Amino acid sequence: MADITNARGYPIGAMSRETGVNIETIRYYERIKLMPQPDRTAGGNRQYTHDQLKRLSFIKRSRELGFSIDEIRAMLTMVDQDGVSCGEVHAMTVEHLGSVKEKIRHLKKLEWALTGMAAECAKGDVPDCPIIETLFDER
Repeated sequence: MADITNARGYPIGAMSRETGVNIETIRYYERIKLMPQPDRTAGGNRQYTHDQLKRLSFIKRSRELGFSIDEIRAMLTMVDQDGVSCGEVHAMTVEHLGSVKEKIRHLKKLEWALTGMAAECAKGDVPDCPIIETLFDER
């Protein structure tokens, strides 16, 4: 972290390297007010604090777990207002988990259907392809 000093803070490139979040994504999070606007140098360059680095890491990890921007915003609002309730965060997480499980069920059905379609295919150079016929089926 050679780019960081107490006087200068974190430039946007260092924030990107430290968190793995693309620079344009960091700017997007600022535009939608998920990230607070950083201080600027005399030259207009963004300078982030360590707390902002932690916040960006929180956002990235939450996105990796599939939380929506709105869900992340709700959690960060609780954090910002010192109103974090484990019960509220737990409820959000359980609801999100239910959504993830539903997506997994859907993906398993999709896998089953595609496996069946692929198994029906003669894998040859024939004019009537069972996969195409299945996709055109009106059921």
